Amino acid sequence: MGCVEEQRNELEALESIYPDSFTVLSENPPSFTITVTSEAGENDETVQTTLKFTYSEKYPDKAPLYEIFAQLNLEDNDVADILKLLALQAEENLGMVMIFTLVTAVQEKLNEIVDQIKTRREEETEKEAEEAEKQLFHGTPVTIENFLNWKAKFDAELLEIKKKRMKEEEQAGKNKLSGRQLFETDHNLDTSDIQFLEDAGNNMEVDESLFQEMDDLELEDDDDDPDYNPADRESDLTD
Repeated sequence: MGCVEEQRNELEALESIYPDSFTVLSENPPSFTITVTSEAGENDETVQTTLKFTYSEKYPDKAPLYEIFAQLNLEDNDVADILKLLALQAEENLGMVMIFTLVTAVQEKLNEIVDQIKTRREEETEKEAEEAEKQLFHGTPVTIENFLNWKAKFDAELLEIKKKRMKEEEQAGKNKLSGRQLFETDHNLDTSDIQFLEDAGNNMEVDESLFQEMDDLELEDDDDDPDYNPADRESDLTD
């Protein structure tokens, strides 16, 4: 089977395998693109690359031309790694149609990149947590810059406290009675007490019949009793 026939058969197979991502750019020389997308990673994030292949006249006995036609979410070092991978795979598969093999290798590489992104983010999150814990226990190293920032904040807070205290003292002074006002208040209290006693005295009524009843009471005297004997009293006391 000649090279041209092998190329034609491979193109038909690739179009069937990648119906949504295979695009023919030209027929002479045969050139086409295949878009490769990784599996979804964390937060449904993916990486993607579009590979462009051009058959050489002696392909597959000679490696095809290839390049990164477009890419999504890939770093420069990722692109370099993909190009190295393509070169290695092309060298290992000389003499056989190899586009499917090359695309499959790139697919696996993209999945690895997604996993690396996830691992890198987890490490960064862990590192941030460690730094936060270290700051909690050891505090922030004092520098001139952060000291001046702290000093400015402290002075501003202190000024607000002083303003609030002065305002409270000023308000308290407005509500405070003067010495003369206190004296007049106390004098009015004395006058009101005296007035109360006078009003009470004027309204007091004395029941004179109580004293008359006391005069009518007869108090008995033991000395007036003809039968009284002091000796009998003493006898009763000794008993």
